Amino acid sequence: MTLQKTLGLLIPLLFSVNTWADTLKINPNHPNEYVVVKGDTLWDISGQFLENPWQWPSLWNNNPQIKNPHLIYPGDTLYFSIVDGKPRLSFSRNNKISPKIRESSIEQAIKLIPTDAISQFLTSPRIVSETELELSPYVIEIAGEHLIAGNGDRVYVRSIENPKSLSYTIYRKGETYINPETQEILGYEAKYIADTTIQRSGDPATLLITQASHEVRKGDRLMGSNKNELALNFFPYPPKETISTHIISVLDGVSQIGQHNIVVLDKGIVDNLKVGHILDIYHKGRTIIDPYSGNTNENVKLPDEIAGLLMIFRTFDRVSYALVLEANQAIHILDQAKTP
Repeated sequence: MTLQKTLGLLIPLLFSVNTWADTLKINPNHPNEYVVVKGDTLWDISGQFLENPWQWPSLWNNNPQIKNPHLIYPGDTLYFSIVDGKPRLSFSRNNKISPKIRESSIEQAIKLIPTDAISQFLTSPRIVSETELELSPYVIEIAGEHLIAGNGDRVYVRSIENPKSLSYTIYRKGETYINPETQEILGYEAKYIADTTIQRSGDPATLLITQASHEVRKGDRLMGSNKNELALNFFPYPPKETISTHIISVLDGVSQIGQHNIVVLDKGIVDNLKVGHILDIYHKGRTIIDPYSGNTNENVKLPDEIAGLLMIFRTFDRVSYALVLEANQAIHILDQAKTP
């Protein structure tokens, strides 16, 4: 996805702010004042005052004193009040920082969401078709006759005679993503292995490994790098239409799904999922036996319960990556995610 397309996804949100303002829901347990701390995000802070943090543009826009909420820093204090029937945040800058500290330290403004959690997944891994991976160039040999390669090693790759880029990424076939309801194959994970640069094109071409997260092996596949095509500009908002999807995998090798984990969903671009969409996560209710009914061993399905909230940050044709923004109970593979 290009930067233009990513920014284009944010435009529909601009005309929906007034609609949100009509239904702004205040958190009944909101504080009267809040001091921003390091590591806070606009999402976290908005959750202090709102039931639905994605409505934060309405809250900030009601308050002319806060001209740009992206320029709030740790140590600043926000004050909540109701003025003319509308919620308002007033603001005071932290004035306790000495000039010396200001000169020797660059304080980072708070972010909208924790982008550090997703930055490594914006370009790698990828979701590809089986044919796309099989037709990609591959490592045929490692310089020096080594069995595996790492940072600083050279590899020989079949068929990069007319490179479109000087940078290529090495992948290895990973997980197969399957629709849990239809058992249809949705795509294959191209697992990130290493970054390389071309030293000499040809068949075979010579490439230098510049950064590796795993050892490079013969047979590993290469695709052009797209590290400059994606941006960290995310604006969470709910889909206009009703969407229901399933969590089918969790990335980064973790077994428990919680806040700031990356999950894979079984819906994508063809299902109208877009970058920035937020969805409620529902934990599937258990089926239990009712021993008190007149029917012997009658099964009763307990209701699904909201377990958290996620945001789509990268989409493929039929699969998407999402960041778990909130988790109020355990989240599991095959839990559903739906339009809030």
